[in-house]
Amino acid sequence: MKLPNITILDEKEPLLHQTSAKVTFPLSKEDKKHIEDMLTYLKMSQIEEYAEKYDLRAGMGLAYVQTGILKRIFVIVEELENHTFKNYVIINPEIISHSEEQIYVGEGEGCLSVNREIEGIVPRYARVTIKAQDIDGNPFTIRVREDISVAFQHEIDHLNGILFVDRINKQNPYQNMEKYREI
Repeated sequence: MKLPNITILDEKEPLLHQTSAKVTFPLSKEDKKHIEDMLTYLKMSQIEEYAEKYDLRAGMGLAYVQTGILKRIFVIVEELENHTFKNYVIINPEIISHSEEQIYVGEGEGCLSVNREIEGIVPRYARVTIKAQDIDGNPFTIRVREDISVAFQHEIDHLNGILFVDRINKQNPYQNMEKYREI
């Protein structure tokens, strides 16, 4: 596998705090290639051999804005078992419902744009239902739960100009932790 030429913006980049624009269809050849490159990058970052070879931090999701393009597109690569992956390509997402139950990632959320240790929790919904479009513009609805729900919410935040660090209470990073379930 060849590492795609992708530059991921750092959290200091002001573009990351802008709202991404709705996507119109059909997608250009460049957009389709960029989506494939993002999926390949994430997959390679989760395979130890490539991560070591190219000095990659493991990533599960990537929003277009993180690569400098303000379009409402994100991808998620979920490793199911030993080097088998499920790819999600989500365009123009909208959360249409969510659980009452909230969760947080015990070891803390991470982000390929945030290259430092972060203390604190980010409350997320345990389950969300998303309305979106696929790479061909076909509408679909998907319900995700647990870690994939967290990943979807994290990436939708990117499309709205929000980083996970913005959601952590600066004065009390673990505020109300007992109200949420750890995953």
